[in-house]
Amino acid sequence: MSAIPLSIETRQLCRRFGDFEAVRGLNLQVPQGSFFGFLGPNGAGKSTTIKMLTGLLQPSSGEVYLLGHNIWQAPIEVKRQIGVVPEKLHLFERLTGGEYLEFVGAMYGLSEDLIQARSEELLELMELSQRNDRLIADYSHGMRKKLALAAALIHNPRLLFLDEPFEGVDAVSGRILRELLQDLIARQVTIFLTSHILDIVEKLCDHLAIIHQGQLITAGPLQEMLDRLTGETPAGTASLEEAFIQIVGGQKNTRQLSWMQ
Repeated sequence: MSAIPLSIETRQLCRRFGDFEAVRGLNLQVPQGSFFGFLGPNGAGKSTTIKMLTGLLQPSSGEVYLLGHNIWQAPIEVKRQIGVVPEKLHLFERLTGGEYLEFVGAMYGLSEDLIQARSEELLELMELSQRNDRLIADYSHGMRKKLALAAALIHNPRLLFLDEPFEGVDAVSGRILRELLQDLIARQVTIFLTSHILDIVEKLCDHLAIIHQGQLITAGPLQEMLDRLTGETPAGTASLEEAFIQIVGGQKNTRQLSWMQ
Protein backbone atom coordinates (compact mmCIF):
# COMPACT_ATOMS: atom_id res chain seq x y z
CA MET A 1 0.00 0.00 0.00
CA SER A 2 1.49 3.34 -1.08
CA ALA A 3 2.00 6.10 1.44
CA ILE A 4 -0.41 9.03 1.47
CA PRO A 5 1.24 12.02 -0.27
CA LEU A 6 2.09 14.94 2.00
CA SER A 7 1.41 18.61 1.35
CA ILE A 8 3.58 19.70 4.29
CA GLU A 9 6.51 17.97 5.93
CA THR A 10 8.95 19.42 8.45
CA ARG A 11 12.09 17.70 9.65
CA GLN A 12 13.59 18.74 12.99
CA LEU A 13 12.42 22.30 12.41
CA CYS A 14 13.82 24.80 14.93
CA ARG A 15 13.75 28.55 15.36
CA ARG A 16 15.74 30.44 17.98
CA PHE A 17 15.58 34.09 18.93
CA GLY A 18 18.77 34.64 20.86
CA ASP A 19 18.71 32.17 23.73
CA PHE A 20 14.97 31.55 23.37
CA GLU A 21 13.94 28.52 21.31
CA ALA A 22 10.44 29.29 19.98
CA VAL A 23 10.13 26.06 17.95
CA ARG A 24 12.06 22.92 18.90
CA GLY A 25 12.60 19.88 16.69
CA LEU A 26 9.21 20.03 14.96
CA ASN A 27 8.45 16.96 12.84
CA LEU A 28 5.09 17.59 11.19
CA GLN A 29 3.28 15.70 8.42
CA VAL A 30 0.16 17.11 6.76
CA PRO A 31 -1.62 14.73 4.33
CA GLN A 32 -2.63 16.03 0.94
CA GLY A 33 -6.28 17.15 0.83
CA SER A 34 -6.64 17.32 4.61
CA PHE A 35 -8.20 20.10 6.68
CA PHE A 36 -5.41 20.35 9.24
CA GLY A 37 -5.85 22.19 12.53
CA PHE A 38 -2.67 23.48 14.21
CA LEU A 39 -3.41 24.35 17.82
CA GLY A 40 -1.58 25.60 20.88
CA PRO A 41 -1.91 28.09 23.71
CA ASN A 42 -0.66 31.66 23.33
CA GLY A 43 3.10 31.72 22.88
CA ALA A 44 3.28 28.05 21.87
CA GLY A 45 5.10 28.76 18.59
CA LYS A 46 2.19 28.60 16.11
CA SER A 47 2.80 31.91 14.35
CA THR A 48 6.55 31.31 14.23
CA THR A 49 5.91 27.92 12.63
CA ILE A 50 3.55 29.37 10.01
CA LYS A 51 6.08 32.07 9.13
CA MET A 52 8.70 29.37 8.53
CA LEU A 53 6.30 27.21 6.53
CA THR A 54 5.37 30.10 4.24
CA GLY A 55 8.91 31.35 3.69
CA LEU A 56 8.61 34.53 5.75
CA LEU A 57 11.08 33.42 8.42
CA GLN A 58 14.14 31.27 7.88
CA PRO A 59 14.56 28.37 10.33
CA SER A 60 17.56 28.24 12.62
CA SER A 61 17.83 24.58 11.59
CA GLY A 62 15.74 21.84 10.03
CA GLU A 63 13.90 21.52 6.72
CA VAL A 64 10.49 22.46 5.32
CA TYR A 65 8.92 20.67 2.35
CA LEU A 66 5.74 21.97 0.75
CA LEU A 67 4.12 19.99 -2.06
CA GLY A 68 7.30 17.96 -2.39
CA HIS A 69 9.65 20.94 -2.67
CA ASN A 70 12.12 22.35 -0.16
CA ILE A 71 10.76 25.88 0.25
CA TRP A 72 14.20 27.41 0.66
CA GLN A 73 15.61 25.68 -2.41
CA ALA A 74 12.61 26.34 -4.69
CA PRO A 75 10.80 29.35 -3.14
CA ILE A 76 9.21 30.67 -6.35
CA GLU A 77 7.88 27.26 -7.40
CA VAL A 78 6.37 26.72 -3.95
CA LYS A 79 4.86 30.18 -3.50
CA ARG A 80 3.07 29.93 -6.84
CA GLN A 81 1.09 27.04 -5.39
CA ILE A 82 0.23 28.31 -1.90
CA GLY A 83 -2.14 30.93 -0.53
CA VAL A 84 -1.76 32.69 2.81
CA VAL A 85 -4.19 34.62 5.03
CA PRO A 86 -2.08 35.93 7.94
CA GLU A 87 -3.53 36.86 11.32
CA LYS A 88 -2.48 40.49 10.87
CA LEU A 89 -3.83 41.68 7.54
CA HIS A 90 -1.57 44.05 5.63
CA LEU A 91 -3.77 45.24 2.77
CA PHE A 92 -3.21 48.27 0.54
CA GLU A 93 -5.92 50.46 2.01
CA ARG A 94 -5.95 53.12 -0.73
CA LEU A 95 -7.11 50.55 -3.29
CA THR A 96 -10.60 49.20 -3.81
CA GLY A 97 -11.23 45.50 -3.37
CA GLY A 98 -11.22 44.94 -7.13
CA GLU A 99 -7.98 46.89 -7.58
CA TYR A 100 -6.33 44.88 -4.83
CA LEU A 101 -7.29 41.57 -6.45
CA GLU A 102 -6.04 42.91 -9.79
CA PHE A 103 -2.69 43.71 -8.19
CA VAL A 104 -2.39 40.30 -6.50
CA GLY A 105 -3.38 38.47 -9.69
CA ALA A 106 -0.75 40.38 -11.65
CA MET A 107 1.88 39.48 -9.05
CA TYR A 108 1.09 35.81 -9.72
CA GLY A 109 1.44 36.35 -13.46
CA LEU A 110 -2.21 35.77 -14.36
CA SER A 111 -3.59 37.21 -17.59
CA GLU A 112 -5.80 40.32 -17.44
CA ASP A 113 -8.83 38.37 -18.65
CA LEU A 114 -8.34 35.66 -16.03
CA ILE A 115 -7.82 38.23 -13.27
CA GLN A 116 -11.02 40.02 -14.28
CA ALA A 117 -13.08 36.83 -14.39
CA ARG A 118 -11.78 35.45 -11.11
CA SER A 119 -12.00 38.80 -9.32
CA GLU A 120 -15.64 39.22 -10.25
CA GLU A 121 -16.46 35.69 -9.13
CA LEU A 122 -14.57 36.02 -5.85
CA LEU A 123 -16.07 39.40 -4.98
CA GLU A 124 -19.55 38.07 -5.72
CA LEU A 125 -18.96 34.98 -3.58
CA MET A 126 -17.62 37.07 -0.69
CA GLU A 127 -20.56 39.50 -0.98
CA LEU A 128 -18.17 42.36 -1.73
CA SER A 129 -19.13 43.10 -5.34
CA GLN A 130 -21.74 45.75 -4.50
CA ARG A 131 -19.14 47.68 -2.52
CA ASN A 132 -16.35 47.48 -5.05
CA ASP A 133 -16.10 51.27 -5.32
CA ARG A 134 -15.17 51.56 -1.64
CA LEU A 135 -11.56 51.81 -0.54
CA ILE A 136 -10.24 49.01 1.65
CA ALA A 137 -9.64 51.68 4.31
CA ASP A 138 -13.43 51.85 4.69
CA TYR A 139 -13.90 48.06 4.96
CA SER A 140 -15.06 46.45 8.19
CA HIS A 141 -12.86 43.80 9.81
CA GLY A 142 -15.00 41.00 8.38
CA MET A 143 -14.84 42.49 4.88
CA ARG A 144 -11.06 42.67 5.13
CA LYS A 145 -10.88 39.01 6.15
CA LYS A 146 -13.01 37.99 3.15
CA LEU A 147 -10.94 40.10 0.76
CA ALA A 148 -7.71 38.60 2.13
CA LEU A 149 -9.10 35.12 1.52
CA ALA A 150 -10.15 36.10 -2.00
CA ALA A 151 -6.60 37.32 -2.68
CA ALA A 152 -5.19 34.06 -1.33
CA LEU A 153 -7.40 32.08 -3.72
CA ILE A 154 -7.17 34.06 -6.95
CA HIS A 155 -4.26 32.01 -8.32
CA ASN A 156 -5.97 28.67 -7.49
CA PRO A 157 -3.50 27.39 -4.86
CA ARG A 158 -3.08 23.74 -3.90
CA LEU A 159 -2.22 24.61 -0.28
CA LEU A 160 -3.87 27.29 1.85
CA PHE A 161 -2.56 28.68 5.16
CA LEU A 162 -5.09 30.40 7.42
CA ASP A 163 -3.96 32.10 10.64
CA GLU A 164 -7.02 32.96 12.80
CA PRO A 165 -9.36 33.52 9.81
CA PHE A 166 -12.53 33.65 11.97
CA GLU A 167 -11.29 36.11 14.58
CA GLY A 168 -13.63 39.12 14.70
CA VAL A 169 -15.83 37.78 11.89
CA ASP A 170 -19.62 37.96 12.27
CA ALA A 171 -21.88 34.90 11.97
CA VAL A 172 -22.93 35.60 8.37
CA SER A 173 -19.38 36.13 7.11
CA GLY A 174 -18.19 33.15 9.15
CA ARG A 175 -20.72 30.89 7.46
CA ILE A 176 -19.61 32.07 4.01
CA LEU A 177 -15.99 31.33 4.89
CA ARG A 178 -16.77 27.89 6.32
CA GLU A 179 -18.77 26.82 3.27
CA LEU A 180 -16.04 28.04 0.93
CA LEU A 181 -13.34 26.16 2.87
CA GLN A 182 -15.39 22.96 2.78
CA ASP A 183 -15.74 23.34 -0.99
CA LEU A 184 -11.96 23.70 -1.28
CA ILE A 185 -11.41 20.50 0.70
CA ALA A 186 -13.81 18.70 -1.65
CA ARG A 187 -11.48 19.79 -4.48
CA GLN A 188 -8.45 18.28 -2.66
CA VAL A 189 -6.97 21.62 -1.63
CA THR A 190 -5.01 21.20 1.62
CA ILE A 191 -5.90 23.72 4.35
CA PHE A 192 -3.63 24.46 7.30
CA LEU A 193 -5.62 26.31 9.96
CA THR A 194 -4.74 27.92 13.27
CA SER A 195 -7.56 29.17 15.47
CA HIS A 196 -8.41 29.64 19.13
CA ILE A 197 -12.08 28.98 18.32
CA LEU A 198 -12.03 25.26 19.09
CA ASP A 199 -15.67 24.65 18.16
CA ILE A 200 -14.91 25.71 14.59
CA VAL A 201 -11.75 23.60 14.47
CA GLU A 202 -13.69 20.57 15.68
CA LYS A 203 -16.40 21.05 13.05
CA LEU A 204 -14.08 21.68 10.13
CA CYS A 205 -10.82 19.80 10.64
CA ASP A 206 -10.15 16.13 10.01
CA HIS A 207 -6.52 16.17 11.22
CA LEU A 208 -4.96 17.96 14.14
CA ALA A 209 -1.64 18.81 15.76
CA ILE A 210 -1.04 20.48 19.12
CA ILE A 211 2.12 22.42 19.90
CA HIS A 212 3.11 23.55 23.39
CA GLN A 213 6.20 25.47 24.46
CA GLY A 214 7.62 25.06 20.98
CA GLN A 215 7.30 21.28 20.85
CA LEU A 216 4.84 19.03 19.05
CA ILE A 217 2.75 17.27 21.70
CA THR A 218 0.45 15.15 19.54
CA ALA A 219 -0.75 14.85 15.94
CA GLY A 220 -3.05 12.66 13.88
CA PRO A 221 -6.63 12.24 12.63
CA LEU A 222 -8.96 14.33 14.80
CA GLN A 223 -11.37 11.58 15.83
CA GLU A 224 -8.58 9.17 16.71
CA MET A 225 -7.04 11.83 18.92
CA LEU A 226 -10.33 12.54 20.66
CA ASP A 227 -10.90 8.84 21.27
CA ARG A 228 -7.37 8.41 22.59
CA LEU A 229 -7.43 11.42 24.91
CA THR A 230 -10.84 11.15 26.50
CA GLY A 231 -9.49 9.90 29.82
CA GLU A 232 -12.46 8.84 31.92
CA THR A 233 -14.96 10.19 29.42
CA PRO A 234 -16.58 7.51 27.21
CA ALA A 235 -14.88 7.32 23.81
CA GLY A 236 -16.40 9.58 21.20
CA THR A 237 -18.07 11.93 23.69
CA ALA A 238 -15.16 14.19 24.64
CA SER A 239 -14.99 17.62 23.06
CA LEU A 240 -11.89 19.09 21.44
CA GLU A 241 -11.79 21.73 24.19
CA GLU A 242 -11.63 19.04 26.89
CA ALA A 243 -8.92 17.15 25.04
CA PHE A 244 -6.93 20.34 24.36
CA ILE A 245 -6.96 21.41 28.01
CA GLN A 246 -5.99 17.89 29.07
CA ILE A 247 -3.03 17.86 26.67
CA VAL A 248 -1.58 21.30 27.45
CA GLY A 249 -2.06 20.82 31.21
CA GLY A 250 -4.66 23.49 31.85
CA GLN A 251 -6.14 23.63 35.33
CA LYS A 252 -9.41 25.04 36.56
CA ASN A 253 -9.01 28.57 37.91
CA THR A 254 -10.02 28.62 41.57
CA ARG A 255 -8.85 32.17 42.24
CA GLN A 256 -11.27 35.04 42.62
CA LEU A 257 -11.03 38.81 42.58
CA SER A 258 -10.74 40.10 46.14
CA TRP A 259 -13.75 42.41 45.84
CA MET A 260 -16.00 39.62 44.52
CA GLN A 261 -15.47 37.19 47.36
